[in-house]
Amino acid sequence: MKKSNVIGLTIGIVVVIVTVSLICWFAIKPVPTLIQGEVEVKSIKISSKLAGRIEQMDVKEGQQVKKGELLFVLSTPEVEAKLRQAEAARNAAGAQSAKASRGARIQEIEGALNMWKKAQAGVELAQKSFDRVKNLYESGVVPAQKYDEALANLKAMQTTESAAKAQYDMAVEGARREDREAAAALVDQASGAVSEVESYISDAMQYSPIDGEVSSVIAEKGELIGSGYPVITLLDMNDLWITFNIKEDLLPKIRIGSVLKAYVPGLGGAIELKVDYIAVQAEYATWSATRTKGDFDIRTFEVKARPVAKVDGLRPGMTVTVNWDEIR
Repeated sequence: MKKSNVIGLTIGIVVVIVTVSLICWFAIKPVPTLIQGEVEVKSIKISSKLAGRIEQMDVKEGQQVKKGELLFVLSTPEVEAKLRQAEAARNAAGAQSAKASRGARIQEIEGALNMWKKAQAGVELAQKSFDRVKNLYESGVVPAQKYDEALANLKAMQTTESAAKAQYDMAVEGARREDREAAAALVDQASGAVSEVESYISDAMQYSPIDGEVSSVIAEKGELIGSGYPVITLLDMNDLWITFNIKEDLLPKIRIGSVLKAYVPGLGGAIELKVDYIAVQAEYATWSATRTKGDFDIRTFEVKARPVAKVDGLRPGMTVTVNWDEIR
């Protein structure tokens, strides 16, 4: 056999051995358990308690906004009309309360005082007449009937004087305490109605409650929206987490507080995550029903993990993978 044939045969055998070895190695090499998750973010839907037409829209999708920045303004002429009505009712109640607090007018008080003085003069005259009739009666000059008439007249004038004084005191004192309290309560009620309408009007101007990013603008300027209709969706980019759906037979490796090494294809790099939520999902997993083998159905758990440190460029919807075999 030629030397070249021997070399060729040897090389062929080596190639076959290497190929078979590689095939066997790849065949018995364990496949890594990769768990795939998705980045999620806290979202806030901005709506108004009022129904109205959008008069001003100050943001657009993708825009970064600061806390307290104006987002949109509603036109609400009906509510403004109700505010004027409520303010008018409050003014009327305030006038009634002031009237009850001040009491009667000066002219009414003076009139009551004059009537009291007139009644006092009548009492003095009746007293003098009674004293004269009494002396004459005791001297036997006048009959008992004249004495009784003078006494009755004195008592009547005293009663008239008491009534006039009561009228004067009432005019000076003003309304009763209950009336003043009722008038004050009406003022409070009307003020509450004004405050309620003012709160609705202030809700016509919507401001950003957070530093965030405008994800969607559902209604545009000029459109009519209903009460509670979500107009803008904001994303809080400082509140991101990754959600994984994991079979319960993989859970022994992790617990609340576990740190995972994950890979983000969208960033082309690895990040660290800390598990802060583990909860069972509502339904059984149908892909692992093995009762015919004497085993049990395996449930799926939802696991949430947050980045240990802030990750620039991480956005909702990105895919995140974790090699479960590397968890220790």
